[in-house]
Amino acid sequence: MQAFTTLTGVAAPLPLANVDTDKIIPARFLKTIKRTGLGVHVFDTLRYDSTGAERPDFVLNQPAYRHSEILIAHENFGCGSSREHAPWALLDFGIRCVIAPDFADIFHGNCFKNGILPIRLPRAVCDQLMEDAKLGGNARLTVDLARQVVVRPSGEEIPFEIDAFRKHLLLNGLDDIAQTMQRTAAIDTYEAKQPGWLPGVTV
Repeated sequence: MQAFTTLTGVAAPLPLANVDTDKIIPARFLKTIKRTGLGVHVFDTLRYDSTGAERPDFVLNQPAYRHSEILIAHENFGCGSSREHAPWALLDFGIRCVIAPDFADIFHGNCFKNGILPIRLPRAVCDQLMEDAKLGGNARLTVDLARQVVVRPSGEEIPFEIDAFRKHLLLNGLDDIAQTMQRTAAIDTYEAKQPGWLPGVTV
């Protein structure tokens, strides 16, 4: 998993509440277990019309936001089903940080497992950041995880809260597998002490 330390990038304003995971990545694209190739389908029903043509009014189709790395939305982002494909699709598009007043719990946890930083900020602050984001490529936000601040184009710093353990994992790029691998020596020691008659696993 790619570590998250400091990110400076274009933020895309998405002034919608209750964006569910089916809106983020529709169910018909869930046939894959790969984490790549989903970015083209993120927000598919919002980005494309029934013929597959881009909707020019959708933010991620506009030239200034095609390479956005930060997304700003309204309440209850990531609600609906627990599909992990939702953060996979966002990450594959290039989104590394989502800022919203709150998130659905499972989506919130899945973000941390995939190297995306979800930041909770009050609705009024999110609206201010959306106004900044409307300036397009000239309004880049900086997210400093170590210092726990979002820096506006004006230089104003907005603090945010994050669980200390999840912060550690993101800063060090540790997903569930990487956390386990940090304990390889202890696991090997434990397995070596087990009676020989116990079933083993050959790798």
